[in-house]
Amino acid sequence: MNDQVADFRADRTNLTALAGLDTAPVSLEPYRSQDWFDAEVRQVFKRAWLCLGREERIAAPGDYLVQTLEFARAEVLVTRTKEGRIRAFHNVCSHRSNKVVLERKGNASRFMCRYHNWTYRNDGELVGVPDQKNFFDFDRKSCGLTPVACDIWEGWIFINLQREPEVPLAEFLGAFGEIYRGIPYPNADRSILFESRLKANWKVIADAFAETYHIPAIHPETIGATFASNENPFARPISAQTWGPHRSVSTYGNPEYAPPPGSQVERLFYSNIATGNVLSAASLDDTEVFRRHPAINPTKSASWAVDVTWLFPNFQIDVSPGGFWTHHFWPVSQDETRWEARFYIPDAPDVWSRLQQEHYIARLGEILLEDVGNTERTQEGIASGAKDTMPLQDGEVMIRHSLHNLHKWIEAGTVAEALA
Repeated sequence: MNDQVADFRADRTNLTALAGLDTAPVSLEPYRSQDWFDAEVRQVFKRAWLCLGREERIAAPGDYLVQTLEFARAEVLVTRTKEGRIRAFHNVCSHRSNKVVLERKGNASRFMCRYHNWTYRNDGELVGVPDQKNFFDFDRKSCGLTPVACDIWEGWIFINLQREPEVPLAEFLGAFGEIYRGIPYPNADRSILFESRLKANWKVIADAFAETYHIPAIHPETIGATFASNENPFARPISAQTWGPHRSVSTYGNPEYAPPPGSQVERLFYSNIATGNVLSAASLDDTEVFRRHPAINPTKSASWAVDVTWLFPNFQIDVSPGGFWTHHFWPVSQDETRWEARFYIPDAPDVWSRLQQEHYIARLGEILLEDVGNTERTQEGIASGAKDTMPLQDGEVMIRHSLHNLHKWIEAGTVAEALA
C-alpha cells in the first residue's frame, strides 16, 4: 500500500509525487481512440476481475440476475443454487446459441431456452433435451451452460471472462482485499438505482466521480458548501491510498456544514438526525461501526466527508458518515457508457424517516445530473481534437493513477506482469 496524506492548507499538495506518478500532462488518446478502446477490452476488461455488485441482489436459493457486458457482446447469468452457492454462466444455450434467460432478474430452479425447450438447472447442468435420441453420439454432460469464473469477496460478486483466470481474485485484489476486510455494508439488501447510457467514454464518466476539484464549480448550490469551506476553498483531498491498480481518496468535508437558512425543507427533514457533514438516509448512530473501521477515513480526520474507492478497472465504492453507495462504469463503445449508481438505504421505521429518505434521493438525483450532465460535453471537446493532452492537478491523482495502470495492463503480456 502507498499512503499519502495531504495538507490542504499548503500552497500545493503532494499526493501525486507520493504515489510515485509523474506530473506531466496526460494524453487524451485513451478517451477517443478506437484502437485504445479495443486494447482496453482485450487486455483489461477481458482479463481483470469485474465486480457485479452485492450478493444480496440474489439472496435466496433460485434467485438470479442477468448482467449485460456490451464491450464483450455478452450476457452473464448469475445464480444462487439450492445449496446457496453463487454461480455464473454465459447466457447462451448449448444447442443453437440462443439466449436462455430473457428476464433481467427473478427466481427459478430451472431455465428453459425458448427456441427448442432445452432445459438447464440453475447450477448449469443440462437436464432436458426434447427428442434427444435423434441427435448423434449426444453427450448431455458436456452440453451444460458455459461457466464464467465467479468468486465472492466480502459479499461482493466478481466475475472473470478468461476461460481460466490467470490469477485468483485474492491475488487481483492484493493488499486492498486484506485491508478492507470486515467492513460492514448496512442495508445492502435495499438500494435505489440510477442508470443512464451516456455518449462519452467510460473513463470520462469515471473521472467525473474521482475528484472533488470540480465541486465548487459544478455544485455550488447543492454540495459546494459540504466539500469546500473558507479553509479549503478548492475542495482539496485529505489523503490518498493506492494498492496496485486500486486506489482511494478521502475527501474533505466542511466540519461546520449545516443546511443554509434558505433550505427550509432540508433543515426541517434533518432537524432530528445527525449525519455529520454529508446528509444521508442514515444517521451517524446507524453507521458508527461502519465508520470505525481502520480502512475508512484512515487518518480519522474530523474534516472528512467521503472515501471514494476505485477498484480497477471500472467500479467505485463510496463511503460517507451516512452509509455507502457504488458506481459501475460499463463500456458500451469507444464513446458510450452505461453508468449504474446504487445508493443503499435502511428500511424506514416511521413516516418521518421515509420523508428524510425521499428528500435524500431527490437531492441525489439533482447532484448526479450535475455530474453526468457535463460528461457528454467533455467527450465532444475531446473528440474535436482541439487538445492532445490534459494537465492534471494534484487533487486529480486518482485519474492519473487510473491511466497509469491502464497503460500498464495494455502493455503487459500477462496479468501477473500487469499486477507486479
